Amino acid sequence: MPSVLPDGEPVPEDGSLPPSALDGREERPLGFYLHVPYCATRCGYCDFNTYTATELRGSGGVLASRDNYAATLAGEVRLAREVLGDDPRPVRTVFVGGGTPTLLAAEDLVRMLDAVRDEFGLADDAEVTTEANPESVDPAYLAALREGGFNRISFGMQSARRHVLEVLDRTHTPGRPEACVAEARAAGFDHVNLDLIYGTPGESDDDWRASLDAAVGAGPDHVSAYALIVEEGTGLARRIRRGEVPTTDDDVHADRYLIADSVLAGAGFHWYEVSNWAASEAGRCLHNELYWRGADWWGAGPGAHSHVGGVRWWNVKHPGAYAAALAEGRSPGAGREVLTGEDRRVERVLLELRLREGVPLSLLRAAGRAAAGRAVRDGLLDPVPYGAGRAVLTLRGRLLADAVVRDLVD
Repeated sequence: MPSVLPDGEPVPEDGSLPPSALDGREERPLGFYLHVPYCATRCGYCDFNTYTATELRGSGGVLASRDNYAATLAGEVRLAREVLGDDPRPVRTVFVGGGTPTLLAAEDLVRMLDAVRDEFGLADDAEVTTEANPESVDPAYLAALREGGFNRISFGMQSARRHVLEVLDRTHTPGRPEACVAEARAAGFDHVNLDLIYGTPGESDDDWRASLDAAVGAGPDHVSAYALIVEEGTGLARRIRRGEVPTTDDDVHADRYLIADSVLAGAGFHWYEVSNWAASEAGRCLHNELYWRGADWWGAGPGAHSHVGGVRWWNVKHPGAYAAALAEGRSPGAGREVLTGEDRRVERVLLELRLREGVPLSLLRAAGRAAAGRAVRDGLLDPVPYGAGRAVLTLRGRLLADAVVRDLVD
C-alpha cells in the first residue's frame, strides 16, 4: 500500500456511500483488508504506509500505540457494518497486511479477525491470510494464528542471499523463511506463500536462481516474485543517487522474470497472475483476485484503500489521526472517488489482462480490438484464446504487460 494518497472528494463523516454503490452487491464477493502499519525497522526499498516506534514517538501518543491497535481497528469494522447495513454477504476473504502484522501479538490478529467474523460472518470456505516477517513468528505463534482461524500465511523472503538482503535492509536470517514454511505446515496452515524480489542491485543470475531453488525447496504452494521498484524518497533511492549501489536495469528484470517462470514451471507451479504462481488452483490467492476482478473490499487501518460498487476511498495515513477519527465517531476516510462506467471498464482491462484467464475482447473499444489483433501478430497475446474472444498474455506479453495494456485501452 503506497504511502502517497491520491486527491479526491471528501468522505462523509459517517462514511455513508451513494445508494448506487450497494446495487447488485449480492452478485459481488466481499473481502476485508486489515492494515497493520507498524515495523521494527524500515527497509530501504519500502514506500508503504508504515511506521517504526521512533517515527511514532511524540506524534500521536497513546492513540498511535500498537498496544491497543486491535481494538481501534475493530472500531472501523463496526463502522463498516453501519455503512453497509444489512449486507447479506458473508466475508469471502480477509487479508492482514502491513507493515509487519506479526509485530502484534497473535491474539491481537485473532481479535481483528473476530471483529470481522462477529459483524459480518465468514463464508464456510473463507480464505484468511496474514503477512508475516520470518523473524517475528515461532511455532507457538503460528499455532495460535491457526487456532484463531487463519488458514493462509505469506512470508517475506525476498532473497536467499545475505548480501542481497543487506542491500534491501532486510533483517531476517537467510534460511529462516524456509524454516517458517515447515513450521506453518506443522501448525496446520493449508496454504503458504513466499514473497521474492528480483533485480536488487548486486544480485546475479546465480543469486536469483539460488533464491528460487530455496523457495521451491521449502514446500510452499504459492510464490510471488516482484521486480524491485525504486521509489523516490526511499533509502535505497538515496543510496543509488549517491552512487553507493548501481541502479536497477529493465533488461535484467526481464531476464530474471524468465528465469523465475522457467524454474517455477519446472517445479509444478503455474502462473495465474503476472507476478504470482500457484502449485494448484486451490493455492491461488483469492483475496488478491478480488482486487484484480473489481469485487468489493473494505480496507481498514491507516492509509487503507477500499472499493464498493464503483466507489473507492482511502483512509488518513497516520495511526494517531486514524485512531482519533474513530474515537470521535467519525469515518477515518481522507478522500474518495466515484468511478464512471468508463473508469470501471478501463480498470477491468488494466487488471484482468494480468490474469491467466485474460480479459474479454468485448470490453475493448474498436481501437483496442485492433491493437489486440496486432498484439497477437507480435506474439504478445495468445492466438488460441483470442480466437475464442479473449485477450490472454503470452510469456513475452507478460514481460511487456504494461505496454500491451496501454495499447488496448487507448
